[in-house]
Amino acid sequence: MTKNEERAFWDAADAHVLRYGGTFDRKIIERAEGAYVYDADGAAILDFTSGQMSAVLGHAHPKIVETVRAQIGRLDHLFSGMLSRPVVDLCAKLAALAPGLDKVILLSTGAESNEAAIRMAKLVTGKHEIVGFSKSWHGMTGGAASVTYSAARAGYGPAAVGSLAIPAPNAYRPRFTHADGTLDWQTELDDAFDLVDSQSTGSLAAFIAEPLLSSGGIIELPEGYLAALKAKCAERGMLLILDEAQTGIGRTGDMFAYQRDGVTPDILTLSKTLGAGLPLAAMLTTAEIEEEAHKRGYMFYTTHVSDPLPAAVGLAVIDVVEQGGLVERARVAGARLKDGLLALQQRYECIGDVRGRGLMVGMEIVTDRQSKAPDIATGERIGEEALKRGLSMNIVKIRSLGGVFRIAPPLTISDAELEQGLEIIGQSIDAALG
Repeated sequence: MTKNEERAFWDAADAHVLRYGGTFDRKIIERAEGAYVYDADGAAILDFTSGQMSAVLGHAHPKIVETVRAQIGRLDHLFSGMLSRPVVDLCAKLAALAPGLDKVILLSTGAESNEAAIRMAKLVTGKHEIVGFSKSWHGMTGGAASVTYSAARAGYGPAAVGSLAIPAPNAYRPRFTHADGTLDWQTELDDAFDLVDSQSTGSLAAFIAEPLLSSGGIIELPEGYLAALKAKCAERGMLLILDEAQTGIGRTGDMFAYQRDGVTPDILTLSKTLGAGLPLAAMLTTAEIEEEAHKRGYMFYTTHVSDPLPAAVGLAVIDVVEQGGLVERARVAGARLKDGLLALQQRYECIGDVRGRGLMVGMEIVTDRQSKAPDIATGERIGEEALKRGLSMNIVKIRSLGGVFRIAPPLTISDAELEQGLEIIGQSIDAALG
């Protein structure tokens, strides 16, 4: 690409592409394959975020390419009242993977699936209050945005009535501690629900949670927390909604993150990883809840509900994950990634914490380990240096959350690619501090 062509591209982008968040990386991406994306000059960039935390099979996986080509020439989109084989087959497959959650609706985005879940919870319980975590992200549409607390609340007017929040349990920065200084999450949870009860008007419908809060800075719910949370919900007649947009389909070393804890939610939402980068989402619930919702007239029509094309892709994604042993691969590769980051932590004082599960790991950048003060500026420099060297990483850059890199490469990543990424991270920290 010539300099004039590059200048014309960015002139057009600056003039016409609406800015919907932060700034755009000044790279023109032309294609992607496997764990890499390639810019207009042909330079390879190792993708440590799986696109938008979605491409669990990497980019342009042969099975997905083959499925899209075959399905789009046969059956792509239908009237919402019609069903096709890919849709029914995917619903059945998801129900088999999540025992107890037998009813499934297929949608397009994570926000959409969370809207469907929130509407169902309100209708079935006859109540309207929805509780979430203070560092959550559930989407940018009305109901989902009202229970998104990590960012983007100021300036948009009132949230939905009945939106309440409790602190997420953060082992690195615990609010309640045992005598040895470790997180006392049970006391924190008890205290949080005392506050919920004092604010509630008696209309608690549901709690919505990510098993591992991503945009909140890769905060993992400790073992035992989900069971205690579900008990709190049951005591109050609330439903438990788990949002596994990023943790589902093997990412954390289980098909679904909640399965580690042996706790089945009342409603499960999936997106991102289910379509491996293509727009596909799902909401799963029990037969009993679905029956009650149907009796009460539950409605969630969307343009692309039950579309055959993305459903066929979802089936292919699950086939590849199962046949390739990628759930176990996430555990093994995740341990390798975490060990590599912990080794870097021994070298660099600015790495305050390394945390996460499977191939979803956070690396928090701080000024020093004693104060644990967030160092967003250094984190930004590390990210910029990494991109220069051919590695794409995403950093949470919210003042209240600190500088936390969200590292979630494809489940198909090789050991050599992991080592390459770790080497670049070390080089980038050297450059950023130098």
